[in-house]
Amino acid sequence: MDEVLAIPTNDAKVMARRPAREEGLFGGTSSGANVLAAIETARRLAPQGTVVTLLPDSGLKYLSTGVYRSG
Repeated sequence: MDEVLAIPTNDAKVMARRPAREEGLFGGTSSGANVLAAIETARRLAPQGTVVTLLPDSGLKYLSTGVYRSG
């Protein structure tokens, strides 16, 4: 491991909604954090760089929480 990026929980929750809305990928807070970290990493790489991330959880367990409520 070369680096750990700290992602604020609220930012991860907000980002969890974006792949669901834009790509149909239904993940939870961990997935949102991974996507944000991947975006930040991609910004640092040269244009020809490639970044891969995983969505490690489903959004199902978050339906009863505020993750999928925008506001």
